[in-house]
Amino acid sequence: MEKENIAVGLDIGTTKIVAMIGKKNEYGKLEILGVGKSKSLGVARGVVNNITQTIQSIQQAVIEAEANSGYKINDVVVGIAGQHIRSIQHTDYVIRTNPEEVISGKDIQLLIDQVNKLAMLPGEEIIHVLPQEFKIDGQTEIKEPIGMYGARLEASFHVVVGQASSIRNVGRCIQSSGIELSGLTLEPLASADAVLSQEEKEAGVALIDIGGGTTDLAIFKDGIIRHTAVVPFGGNVITDDIKEGCSIIEKQAELLKTKFGSAWPGENKDNEIVSIPGLRGRDPKEISLKNLSKIIHARVVEIIEQVFTEIKAYGHEDPRKKLIAGIVLTGGGSNLKHIKQLVEYITGMDTRIGYPNEHLAGNSSEEISSPLFATAVGLVMNSIQNNSNSAYKIELKEVVQEIPKQVVYQQPVATPVQTPVVEEKIEPVSDVIEEPINLETETTEHKIKRSFFDRYVEKIKDFLDNAE
Repeated sequence: MEKENIAVGLDIGTTKIVAMIGKKNEYGKLEILGVGKSKSLGVARGVVNNITQTIQSIQQAVIEAEANSGYKINDVVVGIAGQHIRSIQHTDYVIRTNPEEVISGKDIQLLIDQVNKLAMLPGEEIIHVLPQEFKIDGQTEIKEPIGMYGARLEASFHVVVGQASSIRNVGRCIQSSGIELSGLTLEPLASADAVLSQEEKEAGVALIDIGGGTTDLAIFKDGIIRHTAVVPFGGNVITDDIKEGCSIIEKQAELLKTKFGSAWPGENKDNEIVSIPGLRGRDPKEISLKNLSKIIHARVVEIIEQVFTEIKAYGHEDPRKKLIAGIVLTGGGSNLKHIKQLVEYITGMDTRIGYPNEHLAGNSSEEISSPLFATAVGLVMNSIQNNSNSAYKIELKEVVQEIPKQVVYQQPVATPVQTPVVEEKIEPVSDVIEEPINLETETTEHKIKRSFFDRYVEKIKDFLDNAE
């Protein structure tokens, strides 16, 4: 029987943790097999600040995803974000020893390895090296140098840098949750894969992912990632402002924001009022929707203006860098009423809400198609690109009660899934051994793009093993 390539993405956010299991169907679309969601308790602004609580939240999401799908998770691709992430532009070159040979993946890898040796600030490490454009013997604007001749190979790179300790903490949480880390992806890039079309990336587009603790930005032009940034504000600060401004508890503030909140105060009339139940026998509290919208408006304007400053830093006013496709909003914050109109008003750029449903199978639920799950969908797509086999079916678990114990112990190798002890020692291990071999041989195209991430994952694993 042909082995299924089951992919798993884990989105560790500030407000929620999502584990998503999926596979490609016969039409090339992403079929979601199961989703697990839990409240994120140990993460602040995209950074783990409580290992124990984060492990519990991850386990809860993983167990729910396994129960919904009938698959057991081995390993996951995880999204990296947080206020510690920054990006730099860098240009580097290599002189080839034999210009008579055509340029191969080895030459590009040599160039990428050279960039990885760049000196960073103390405590920082390079997470991602993304080649943008190549130059061969002075010839510019080359997107694919493999197969060409030349003596000097030069490239401009988008280098993503982050705190090594923050990334290792994420690795520790995942390993302690009983699953392996198979890959790392910058969250804005995962969201971009899920909600942006290739045409938008070619024309020029800014993706703004408004999460719970951070707002991530990714700018594409000519199909290449040009700029990434993380603003350390998100939906949580809006909720905190409502809580303080209306003197109510956080749970009520969150409900007010999602059900009645608007980013445009002019939409609400003065006489529109919501009554909030009082605490422990106290009188109900009446809140004007116009005042609520004014609180939300003030904070959203601040977030969008900070993101717009980053877009200006990229240089979008230059005719050659113009973002023709405008802005795409995604993440939970994009569900806020009238936020699209406010962003258009502040930036003067065309704006749309980004839904991940373009890549999803037709029978996907409405909830999964929400911008809230854009990053998780992108992480599953990333896992599929790596030809990973991150989960296996556990359909025979029900049969264990019917079959006598003798049978199970007589032929443990033939039916490894029937007992928990045997399934972990025999079935999954063979999968884990096989997959990396396939990864090396099958992903020549993605090798250039993701090679450093693969090595970085190995580095984290070695660090965790030595720490023990």
